[in-house]
Amino acid sequence: MAGTPLLDREFLEKLERLTIHWQKSFPGLVGGHNKSRLPGAGSEFLDHRNFHYGDDLRAINWNAYLRLEKLFLKMFQVEPRVPVRMLVDLSASMTAYGGGKFDYARKLAASLCYVGLVRLDSIEVHGFSNHLGHRISSTGGRHRFPGVMDRLAALAAEGPTDYMAVTRELIGSYSQRGLVVIISDFLDDRGCERALQYLADFGHELMLLQIWADEDRTPPWTGELELRDAETGADLKLDFDDEARRRYTHAFDEYAATIQTMAHRSGGRYAGVATSQSMESLIFGDLIRLRGIA
Repeated sequence: MAGTPLLDREFLEKLERLTIHWQKSFPGLVGGHNKSRLPGAGSEFLDHRNFHYGDDLRAINWNAYLRLEKLFLKMFQVEPRVPVRMLVDLSASMTAYGGGKFDYARKLAASLCYVGLVRLDSIEVHGFSNHLGHRISSTGGRHRFPGVMDRLAALAAEGPTDYMAVTRELIGSYSQRGLVVIISDFLDDRGCERALQYLADFGHELMLLQIWADEDRTPPWTGELELRDAETGADLKLDFDDEARRRYTHAFDEYAATIQTMAHRSGGRYAGVATSQSMESLIFGDLIRLRGIA
């Protein structure tokens, strides 16, 4: 018996009018539906510039030459198909608290893939933990979506996280800059800020979507606890009371703010979301407000 699909038809119909957005101008293949600030061949007029030796004579504004006796080149808006690469966290920490974070991440990835397919964008999805893997190609139009959704649903989460190793592998595998969407809880014992900054410095635009369970931010337990790290297996004994919970939540919020600041400083975007928030609220609320989609 086939499993329940990640997204139902009613929700997909609501996504039809949306478009994935990026802020930077990237050189890329002509196509897609996002306008770039790069001048080049296109249908929508952008600006003029002075003519230089070697420019295409067909782009000269001859009417301006007749009036001013100077050669000006017409520039037009380019619609590049910018590479969009989506990284979905498959580390063991995503399965904590019943696997709600992992299910939410896959549904969010499926939603963005559908938006891209409708707009003929090309999205390459990779699962990751301590290495880059599970490549899923999402391109060719909406009729390809059932296969993409099935492959996302089949992903499994296990192992530790290593952001630096994943970043180096991504940069080594792809030389062309583009939009990198990362869906993760961003929990890595080694820290992820340096690796994320490395991606931004390389020229990629980042869209960081931090997923957490309510228990991640505000642990509900009290008393003497023995906790085990889902990824490393390390044990930690502590005495947890209301004051410890308050300090923990404050530290969690500071960590999320650090990731947000890093994204904004590099010209990227960030959204933090609890799994208790509806997917519709995230996409049609938070992501539209931060211009991740429109």
